[in-house]
Amino acid sequence: MRRLALLLSIPFWLTGPAAAGSEPEVIRIGSKKFTESVILAEIVTQLLRAQGLAVEHRAELGGTRVLWSALQRGDIDLYPEYSGTLRHEIFAAQPPDVPLRELAAASGVHIGPLLGFRNGYALGMLRPRALLREIARTSDLTLHPDLILGVSNEFLDRADGWPGLKKRYNLPQQPRGLDHDLAYRALAAGQIDIIDLYETDAELRYYDILPLTDDRDYFLDYDALLVVRAGFAAVHPNAGPLLDRLAGTVDQEAMIAMNSAAKVDGRPAGEIAAEFLATTVGIETTRGDSSAWRALWRRTLEHLALVCVSMAAALLIALPLGVTQPIPN
Repeated sequence: MRRLALLLSIPFWLTGPAAAGSEPEVIRIGSKKFTESVILAEIVTQLLRAQGLAVEHRAELGGTRVLWSALQRGDIDLYPEYSGTLRHEIFAAQPPDVPLRELAAASGVHIGPLLGFRNGYALGMLRPRALLREIARTSDLTLHPDLILGVSNEFLDRADGWPGLKKRYNLPQQPRGLDHDLAYRALAAGQIDIIDLYETDAELRYYDILPLTDDRDYFLDYDALLVVRAGFAAVHPNAGPLLDRLAGTVDQEAMIAMNSAAKVDGRPAGEIAAEFLATTVGIETTRGDSSAWRALWRRTLEHLALVCVSMAAALLIALPLGVTQPIPN
């Protein structure tokens, strides 16, 4: 009976803490539900994985609040963010003169490297029409009250959106609220003259749109950066120097080109990220989005381990009972 119990206990120590502890802790990288965030997260994922670290990209988890909460709970370890979003949305109630790094540190978050570009709001026009009207700056719009302005519904309501912009520039236009993607199509069709945009949108190149200069410095700086969970460096000491290698490597044109490759050309984010790392950082990685397959394989192994434990527990109870039960006449 002792030999039987020892034999049946094997699945426990094969799938228990000793076996689990032999595997490195997985680094979990999150991204928001838009193309640029997914590409940046995939760049980080492939960079760390190429150096032998276990990494999982949890793509398109949601918006800013969802990712920030996940980071603070420890559900993810890091994700791409923007300084202006942190300042305006996460720390809106805090004094503006307190450094962002101090605010983040007080929330258990480390501000990682600046990636090298900014992706803030701007107003834009089709380049030929802007040149025809001699418009290059946002303040020039005050001289053209007949121009039709269409902006995203979010921009209409944001504190750093239309209400403050109209006041800062004394703009005479009355905007129409539109879906962001529809606004680009309406602009191209000549139904509207001006839209709000993000400075690294793929559509800028596709539609030949001129972002107007914010000559009264209304929009906050939206520098792209990485936010990292406190304690991450202690658990993954080799990851920090790798993340620092991305500092200043992504300029404005490079980000626009990567967004365009995804949204216009339909290329997968993993392929775009691998190409960027090879040409800019000098690191060859496996092309393609492999994080989902890795996660699936790990979940499969976890499931099999749980099944083995359950079967072993059942056998430990059922077999001895079966052996000791008297055989009925």
